[in-house]
Amino acid sequence: MFRTSRIAAGIAATTLVVAGVGVSLGSGIAAAAPDCAVSSHATKRDASTVGVTHVYDKIASAETIGVGTSVTYKVIVGTTGIGNPYVNTITDFPPVGFGAPTKTTITAYHAIGGQRTEDVTATPNAGGWKVTSTGWFVNSGNPVTLTITYPLPSSVKAGQAITSGGVGVAGTVGVGTELPGLTACFTARGANAGETVIGSLGDNGLGSSDGQLSSTGSATDILSDVLRNLIGS
Repeated sequence: MFRTSRIAAGIAATTLVVAGVGVSLGSGIAAAAPDCAVSSHATKRDASTVGVTHVYDKIASAETIGVGTSVTYKVIVGTTGIGNPYVNTITDFPPVGFGAPTKTTITAYHAIGGQRTEDVTATPNAGGWKVTSTGWFVNSGNPVTLTITYPLPSSVKAGQAITSGGVGVAGTVGVGTELPGLTACFTARGANAGETVIGSLGDNGLGSSDGQLSSTGSATDILSDVLRNLIGS
């Protein structure tokens, strides 16, 4: 089951690569469109999940992002039921033409300290960028989240709607999947004065077209909805 939502998202993932499987899932840059969705959500419930539903989301940092700055994507993988899968590989596919990420982190549960965010190194994988681990633990209250930031290339112009590629996940039985439709879209705009001087401070914290310190449809707002949905499921 797959759906896109402009307002809320659930939990996201990345690309199946452990077995050498990789698909170029990047999407190009097109004219701004009214259906440009800042987030998307997918679920997986089949024989491989043994009665458990796994959930995946991808979220862009804002609905509009200044030219010459950066975009940050969150890819979230979780479960709404019993079972404790482990995720060992997440691959993100940025929009076609985007270069290497400048910052990558993983937020995951640890036996000591609970949920913790750590810097990780992303490496190329079939047109995307993957992170790997011996296994990130996931349960209904503790999703694993990949946060990855890319500079906007100089070819991006104000008014363009820019859609990312999909994601894929590898791990224990059930949680692994490829989701080419799990994308996130933003519309490029002219950078405000603060962004012109300091670039992508706070991963586009200065994200609104009128220079406010936030932007409508920000990743923070959507992520709050994701966590509420997960905990309440």
